Amino acid sequence: MTVKHPEATSDVLRAFRSQAPRWSADAGDPGQASPDGPAPEYTTIEVPRDYADPAGERLTLALSRLRATDPAKRRGILLFVNGGPGGDWGLGREMPARFAGTPVHEAYDLIGFDPRGTGASTPLFAEVVPQKAPFDSRPPDSAFEMLAEDMRLRELGCARAGGELRRHISTRNTVRDMDLIRAVLGEERINFVGYAYGAYVGAVYGSMFPERLDRSVLDSCVHPGWTWREQFLQQGDATRRNVERWAGWTAERHGHFGLGDTADAVLATVEQVVAGLDRVGDGPQVRTLLDGAVGTRSADRSQWAELGVLVGELRTAVDADDGEKARALLADQGTWRPSDSEGSLRTGVLEAITLEHDWPDDLEGYYRDMRDFRRRFPYGYGVLRAQPWVGAFRTFTAPEKPCAVERAGYPVGLVVQADGDPMDHYAGGVAMAERLGHRLITVEDSGEHEVYVLGGNRHVDGPVHRYLVDGDLPPEHLSVPGVAARPPVPAD
Repeated sequence: MTVKHPEATSDVLRAFRSQAPRWSADAGDPGQASPDGPAPEYTTIEVPRDYADPAGERLTLALSRLRATDPAKRRGILLFVNGGPGGDWGLGREMPARFAGTPVHEAYDLIGFDPRGTGASTPLFAEVVPQKAPFDSRPPDSAFEMLAEDMRLRELGCARAGGELRRHISTRNTVRDMDLIRAVLGEERINFVGYAYGAYVGAVYGSMFPERLDRSVLDSCVHPGWTWREQFLQQGDATRRNVERWAGWTAERHGHFGLGDTADAVLATVEQVVAGLDRVGDGPQVRTLLDGAVGTRSADRSQWAELGVLVGELRTAVDADDGEKARALLADQGTWRPSDSEGSLRTGVLEAITLEHDWPDDLEGYYRDMRDFRRRFPYGYGVLRAQPWVGAFRTFTAPEKPCAVERAGYPVGLVVQADGDPMDHYAGGVAMAERLGHRLITVEDSGEHEVYVLGGNRHVDGPVHRYLVDGDLPPEHLSVPGVAARPPVPAD
């Protein structure tokens, strides 16, 4: 057995930190076109595949940079991590361009990167495995075993294509990569903005390297105390809360929409339409589209009237046994399903990251949850959040336990969370702010997700800009409006 000498390991890591990246205007990828305005610079650096064995295999990280526009105001680097897990299709290097021309661009060098496994960095692949179970928002019990088998085969496809690299795609290693980026750029500390899963990455960075983190903004947080299984399950409740708000608003306008004068009556009408679509829709597809529409459009307050009209028109169609009309009304409604890239391979980071936590392997437990969610959370495909995931069939055990999130030694930061975020439950943002002692900005009556700058919400952008640039913290609990207003339909 080879014993790693601590001094030798330290020397290897010191060599990584001493890299001198060569920046270029060439992104090396035609898809990374520069927007109008300052042109980003691009480079790559090397990182250890396994930080416990830094002399072993190496990975490449692809970085981007927009230099601060006002050198007199410059206060360091602002590093971004976008959502996922999985990097949102490898858009990490595009993040600085989204902030070009904002106040933070004056004060910071904006740094983006594709986390390990994603985008132009060393990729983690999984085999594309077609799923055999029909896409159904309310699958019958008879489909449960097929859904589980799809996930078992998906995990095997991840294992075949991902190989040994898969064990080293983790939050802790992404955080170590961030600290290596900091060192390579010659900075004592980083400032940070993270979205969704990226917000969790930022919280872990502060826990692992508290002396290296200055100002931080965590937007649309996962809950620091939930496993990935719990995180998925809570999306059903988050969506249902939006649906109930829409139903209450619609009931107050019964004279306009005619769907019922209480929230329960409105949802009963929706269920009548669901039953009608099952009868005239030639299978679950059309009814699944309605469940998706109710879940997604209720999150966007500006679509509430449109959703009410849609349900009314669908009721008329099913009452007339007009399946063709019903299908036409839902023709533009998209569906949600874990997507695969074209070809034989796709990105496998989502599965690798979510296996940082242990998953139950008792399929009957998943099936019980699916029956419960089919009854309580059918809208927005809540049942599919409860179904078995690849974790039930995991082919590897993560080499490290997830990091316990805490704040000890770095400054108070901000958490931004919409109270109706359907992807990352509002309770997650509240818990993250409480755990870290951060200031919480609540976007009220809003289904927004990833809000700061990306959502165009000036009520959020203003106080967050002031914090990042000037260090001005907002009040401990600040509430601001969302960008999507409820439609101007008067109540009865």
